[in-house]
Amino acid sequence: MADNRKVRYMRLIINAIIRGGITFVIMTGIAISMKYKGMDPYQVKSTFIACLISTAVAAATVIYEIEGWSLTKQSIVHFFIMLMTVFPCLIVSGWFPLKTPLDYLKLLGIFMLVGLVLWSIFYVIFSKIVKS
Repeated sequence: MADNRKVRYMRLIINAIIRGGITFVIMTGIAISMKYKGMDPYQVKSTFIACLISTAVAAATVIYEIEGWSLTKQSIVHFFIMLMTVFPCLIVSGWFPLKTPLDYLKLLGIFMLVGLVLWSIFYVIFSKIVKS
């Protein structure tokens, strides 16, 4: 039984690596191409930051495939993974003015609000898919 669980978790890890890896390779290739074409360094950096965010999001989708975890547990774990990966990317991206501690709190609020909206949209979409 424990071996079967290990196999399932290994499959989830492999799926996370594949999902994140494909995104990372494609987006990094785009950023490198932009750099060698002499494009604006800010645009290249922004593309690479978007690459890191997309990679984290794609890899973390496996959280919702863990059997035996409630949606609440999956969502909380996903939130903390996003907090540890996406939020730092937003901080270093240069997309937001971050001069005071209040600016960081505002960014955290935006991060949480966007996350809640996206989670809600996908919840509605996937609830309808599962019902049909």
